Amino acid sequence: MPTGGSAITTVAVYTAVRLALLAAVTAVLVLAGVPLLVAAMIAVVASLALSFVLFRGMRARLGAAVLESRSRRNAERARLRASLRGEGPDSG
Repeated sequence: MPTGGSAITTVAVYTAVRLALLAAVTAVLVLAGVPLLVAAMIAVVASLALSFVLFRGMRARLGAAVLESRSRRNAERARLRASLRGEGPDSG
């Protein structure tokens, strides 16, 4: 069961991998003789498309981590509201 820290770690790793892909595509294009600014713009589009294919599993884990984190926050919010209404297990 992921914790809040692992959701943040998952987001950070996914972002780092996406940026590394962007840098790699840019570098390949620059080495092929494409000007840097043009290479960077092409790399943004290309890395977006490539990431959908290459990082499918990582994106699924990211979605699951965010969903789990949201569910945990919603449950904690519900417990807090119940406690404030005097309905909690320790209100008795």
